[in-house]
Amino acid sequence: MLAVIGVTNALSSNGNGTLITTPEPPPAPLAMRMVGYGHAAIAVPKVWGTNASRCGIPHRDTVLIDDPAAASFCDLPRPPDVDSVELDTDPPSGFRIDETFTLNGVRAERRRTSCASDGVCWGAVGLPSLHVWFRASSSTSAGEVNEILARIAILPDRVGVPSSRLVDDGRDGTAYATRLRELGLKPEVSTRTSTVYKPGRLVSISPSPGTLLSPGETVTLTVIK
Repeated sequence: MLAVIGVTNALSSNGNGTLITTPEPPPAPLAMRMVGYGHAAIAVPKVWGTNASRCGIPHRDTVLIDDPAAASFCDLPRPPDVDSVELDTDPPSGFRIDETFTLNGVRAERRRTSCASDGVCWGAVGLPSLHVWFRASSSTSAGEVNEILARIAILPDRVGVPSSRLVDDGRDGTAYATRLRELGLKPEVSTRTSTVYKPGRLVSISPSPGTLLSPGETVTLTVIK
């Protein structure tokens, strides 16, 4: 039996039975979405999840943005063939500067990709002047990490909703609103009552951190009266 893989077969028009093989077209490129803080962003596939993790360990391809699960700890193994990128406002644990380069005029610091004994590889790029670090990790290959980090961009005409961790007290609604104005976004404050939290505490942000907006667009903050 003759097996032909990855081609489309057709008989020639002259009727002599000659087999003509036509290569299949290349797969369509993945649809991407941009996520970021301030003017720094990274492109990730649209099919990726957001904060699809358990105790901070991704269980499928995902972007991690203000991941609430990251504060927990449990010794879960990372599944095979899972890629992720995490946005943070401080260098990730284990970050070191192996090289520096310039990205659209902004100084960037790179931690070269390395792989651990469990097969998980990671690397990171930091933009200190913009207070953004991107940590990519993969249980697929080191090459996947490098491909992810190659998709970082500086977008002067777009603004990513920042993490609340960018302010000294991430729960201070007033300080966070000031940071939004500094980035060119418009804060709009709604209030709610609480018998648990103190007045001024920031309890929600909409749209969520990482969402890219145009300068002047509104971000709604919910704070305690």
